[in-house]
Amino acid sequence: MALGGKEAQRLLGQRRLHWYFFDSFIRTFINVCAALAVVLSSVSICDGHWLLAEDRLFGPWHFCTTSNRTRPHCLRDLSQAHVPGLAVGMVRARSVSALAVVAAIFGLELLMVSQVFEDLHSRHKWALGSVLLLISFVLSSDGLLSFVILLRNQVTLISFTLMFWCQFTTSFLFFLNTISGLHINSITHPWGQPRKF
Repeated sequence: MALGGKEAQRLLGQRRLHWYFFDSFIRTFINVCAALAVVLSSVSICDGHWLLAEDRLFGPWHFCTTSNRTRPHCLRDLSQAHVPGLAVGMVRARSVSALAVVAAIFGLELLMVSQVFEDLHSRHKWALGSVLLLISFVLSSDGLLSFVILLRNQVTLISFTLMFWCQFTTSFLFFLNTISGLHINSITHPWGQPRKF
């Protein structure tokens, strides 16, 4: 019986160890994906070229006119693009997109801190970081949708640039990281209890 009890404890210890490594791997992977989403979104917003419609290039910050013989001529005054509501609507689109990056940065920081410094509040920090990523998803999706609605008359399937698809991928990653983060948090370590190593 004693040997049976020791064997059971050994198997239980191995199971806990395997689960700990699996949990750590998943959380690390979520952090890496969230960091990648932040980088992609930052590059996409700073680049500012999201839609190429004939000889005009539109983005959150400016629009450019292009031709084969000259370099693109870019203007920050979006009212000169002669698209109704573009100047005002784009202020909202780029504002929510930038706020999405800010929220994601704070969310990523909370995710990393909760994993590196594990204590009684680690699970709460992880949950709060996941919620901030959810807010980032909502804001970035709102920015993308606003952009597409404002330029709906110029939009075609092949008119979106690589930077637009980077922002779209970012929004998708924010959503996946949120769902994964909240799910892994709900199936591990009861609330209010510290992790044991």
